[in-house]
This record gives sequence, C-alpha cells and structure tokens, in this order.
Amino acid sequence: MDIKAPDLGVDSAEVSEIMVEVGDVIAKDDNIILLESDKASVEVPSSAAGKVTKISVAVGDQVSEGMVLIELESEAGADSQNDSQSTDEKSADTENKTEPAADKQNESQDNQQAEKQSNTSTAEVNTSQSAKQASEQAGKATTHALPDLGVDEAQVSEIMVSVGDIVTADQSILLIESDKASVEVPAPEAGKVEKILVQAGDMVANGQDFIVIIGEGTASTSTANESKAETSESQASKPADSTNKTESAEQSDKSQTTDKPKQAAKSTSSTSAAHAKLSEAQVNEKMVDIYAGPAVRKLARQLGVDISQVAGSALNERILKEDLFAHVKGKLNTQKTAPDSGNGVSSILPSLPDMSNTEIWGETEVQDLSRLQKVSIPQLNYNTLLPQVTQFDLSDITETEKLRGELKGAMKAEGIGFTILAFVVKATAYALTQHPRFNSHLSDDNTQVILRKSVNMGIAVATDDGLIVPVIKNVQDKGLKQIAIEIGELAVKARDKKLTTKELQGASFTISSQGNLGGTAFTPLVNWPQVGILGVSEASMQPRWNASKQTFEPRLMLPLSLSYDHRMINGADAAVFTRYIATLLADPRRILL
Repeated sequence: MDIKAPDLGVDSAEVSEIMVEVGDVIAKDDNIILLESDKASVEVPSSAAGKVTKISVAVGDQVSEGMVLIELESEAGADSQNDSQSTDEKSADTENKTEPAADKQNESQDNQQAEKQSNTSTAEVNTSQSAKQASEQAGKATTHALPDLGVDEAQVSEIMVSVGDIVTADQSILLIESDKASVEVPAPEAGKVEKILVQAGDMVANGQDFIVIIGEGTASTSTANESKAETSESQASKPADSTNKTESAEQSDKSQTTDKPKQAAKSTSSTSAAHAKLSEAQVNEKMVDIYAGPAVRKLARQLGVDISQVAGSALNERILKEDLFAHVKGKLNTQKTAPDSGNGVSSILPSLPDMSNTEIWGETEVQDLSRLQKVSIPQLNYNTLLPQVTQFDLSDITETEKLRGELKGAMKAEGIGFTILAFVVKATAYALTQHPRFNSHLSDDNTQVILRKSVNMGIAVATDDGLIVPVIKNVQDKGLKQIAIEIGELAVKARDKKLTTKELQGASFTISSQGNLGGTAFTPLVNWPQVGILGVSEASMQPRWNASKQTFEPRLMLPLSLSYDHRMINGADAAVFTRYIATLLADPRRILL
C-alpha cells in the first residue's frame, strides 16, 4: 500500500526529517515525515496502519502532492502472511511425529498466555475506570505554579514538605534563595501534597509548576481510591508477570536500547532545571528566524533551552533533537569543568598551596560558606574590574543630633526607632536629585549614561549570614518619619530572613552605615551596576575652631566615605558631592528650601 503526500498548500516542500524506519509497525495518523516549506513545517501522518516496507523519499528531497512517501504492508496482509506461514509450518511438521504434541503444548501455552494477557488488559481497563471514577469523586489534583519571584531565576534551597503531607493554606512549603534573599513560598491551598515537581538545588523561574495538591476536602477519599486501584492492578498483573518473565526481560532490554534518546531527553530535562524554562511565547518569538521543526520546538520548550543559541547540524543549518541534547550536554560539561567564579575574575588568582603538611601550615579546619556568602562572591568580584576611588569628609551634625533628640521621644512612643541614619538617607537622596550623575549607570558599550529618575536607596544590613542590602523605593518623595519606619521594618525582615526578592532589587545608590561599631573611616565597595556608595562611620566629639569666637569648641562630627566608579565620576565632582551631603546633614532645613 502506497502512502502519498496530501495537499500541502504549496507546490512543493522539502523533506526535513523521516520519523519512521523500514520494519516499523505504525498506526493510522502516526506522523511519518516532516516537511518544511519557506514559511511552515508540516508533520505528515500515515493514512493507514501497517508495517513499513519501503521509504520512497530521502531527507532533502522536494515533495509535491500525490508523491509516494512510504510503502506499507497492511495489517490484513500481515495476518494473511502469518496464517500462510503457519499452514506451511503445520504441513512440514506432520512429517515429524514427535513435534505435533510439542506444537499443541506450545499452542496451549500461547492460548493461556493470551487469555491471561486479556484478563490483565481487562483488569487494567477496570482499574483505569475505577481510578477515573475515584478521581472524579475525589476531585482533580491541582498543579500550582510559583508566584512572581521578582528575579529571572532563583535556587530551591529547601523543600519543607514531602509527598503525602497534609498542608494548610499559606503554610511554608518551599525555601527559594536568590543572590541576596531567602523567600519562603506558601502553600496556595490546603490539602494533601500529591507530587513535588522541583528538587533542592534546582533553578526555578516565575510561573513554573512546582507542586500538585489535592484539595483538603478530597484528600482522604482520593487516597483510599488510589490504594484500592493499586491493589486491584497488582492482583491483575501477577499472573501475567509470572508467565511472561522471559518476554518481559526481552522487552525491557529492547526498551532500554530503543528509548535511549528518550531517557537522555528526560535526564537532560531534569538536569537542565538549573536553567529557567522559557514560556511558549518567548520561545516562539525567538524562533522567527530559526530553522527547526515542531517537534524540536516542543522539545526546546520542555528543556527550557533558548533555541536561538543552538547550532543546527542538518541541511540548511536546521536544528535536530540531537542538536538540542548536544547543546544542553555542552552546557552541563562547561559548568562542571568551569564552575562559576564570578565572571572569571577569581581565575586570575593561583590555586591555594597544599596545606596538608601540618609541620608547615599547622592544623587547619574546613568550614562551608553560607548560601548568602557564596552568592555574594561573584558580585564582589566585579569590583576587581572597577576603577574605584574613595573620597573622605566630615559632617558637623551637632545641631541635627539636637533635633533628633527632640523628636525621638515622640517617635519612640509610636514604636519607631529614630536614628541619625534616617537623616543620612534623606540628605543623600536629596543630594542625588541635585547631582543625578551619582544616581545613574554606565551603559554596556561605555558610550551612554543611564540616569535614574527616582532614588531607590539600598541600605546595607549586617546579619548572622553576612551583609544584605534591602531597598527603600522612591526615597525622594518620603519624609524622615516614613524613612525611619521603613529602615526599621527592612532591618527586622533582613535578620529574620523574611525579605522578598522585590525588596532587594532596583537600588540606584547604596548607604553602608557602621553605626556604633567603631572606626573612623572605611572604603565601601561600589555595588555594580551602581556608580557610588556612601559609607557612614561612628560619630564622635571633636574640637572644631570657631572663627567668630576665636576658640575651639566640641562638635559632633560624622565621618563620610564616598566610594565611586572613576569611569563615571571624576575626583572634583566626588569632592563637591560629598561636601554637599555633609552640608545638608549639618543643617537639614536646607532640604526644605
């Protein structure tokens, strides 16, 4: 039987992929050939079922309507041939007197096997129907997607529940960690955990499915029905399994051989969870100029691969499934052989010497870095690439401290901690609106300046796990009281690891205050892509010359340390900016002008 090309909608199309091989047994509507024209890819289905005896086209051929694609031996023909062969065998076997008995025995065993397989099939159908009815009675399990994480991707640090656990709504079930924060993902509904779709260490993205939950009212019923279905299926499958051990082993070996590409795809899919999966719309947008078939596009979506980065190995650089697997494998091998070292900065340093010789190095102890410290290292390594300079100055905050002392009692009564940091944040924000170059970023090609219209102030907070920098948004529009409230709230969240990713993003400038920790000055590191950071040390009483009184008098002086990216800021501008902040802090009334 000839299987011909249907109406393609075009005069001709190119054979891009042949999906069957000679000897394959296919069903009606199984895809057999992938045809591609200038604007579309079409998978051609078989119009009949049977065994493939001949493939009449090759990859790269031009095919038009009515052209023979493959030849099939129909199922009826195959059965007739089998009957004929059986008749011939029986005729030949009559010459041997001992073989008929064996044939009858084999035939009897075959009949028993067929009957058992039929019983197994019937049991499976009944089990399937029973499970379906149970599912309908118990309600459908719901697959839930991750909420907006505020970042492109984050790592699953801890899974707080197990399959079978009963959870309540808003119970923390997943701990997600990005570069600067840990976020607990709550349960979207109450019920029983049916399946967990992510693993610890996976990189996940917004909207990615992560858990399957059966609603609270249906969990127990579903469990009972599942148990009953499993028991029925187990009882039905035992006879068939015991009869067909040899056949099952052969089928298993064959499955392992023929399904290697599928297993590779599954393995690749699981290991490639480190890459955030792209949505279908994103993949299709990137596929405009990409030469690949529908099956390849679907696989790219499943693997989360940016197909525009994959090199095609077929005719006209068309991308095959094997190209996707090779791309992912290459990425994984690259990650294994060259782990993240902060954009290669640390690779400049030589390896540590062998410290196993205690006579030279003494006793040593190895301790793991915290998650926060590990993810901070690549960001800190960027400073090696920045030409950073620090400008120092002092601000006389004697009068400002008197004002703070007058206001802090009322603030404390409202539960607000009113520190000098609130004044520093407000004065710095105002200074940034007057000197916008400090509130900007340098473009990637080093030809443009990206000025920020709003001031989003990062506030460095020390925690047990390391330094963390939450962000106060639109500081230029907020008063001292509101700034003090938000500083207190963010500090508590940081120490309790309750900050959301959005509260850690978008800073245009950073303030690092050492408060009363001591020290007279320090050189804070610019947090790229920002161009400046202000360090604040402990204020101290110092003698200052009063020209009008011609005498020294004690004044409360606050040390300021401004580090800046010298590619964007020159020394003169940095000195003017630092002195401007010092002047505002000395007399906050200037901010009101």
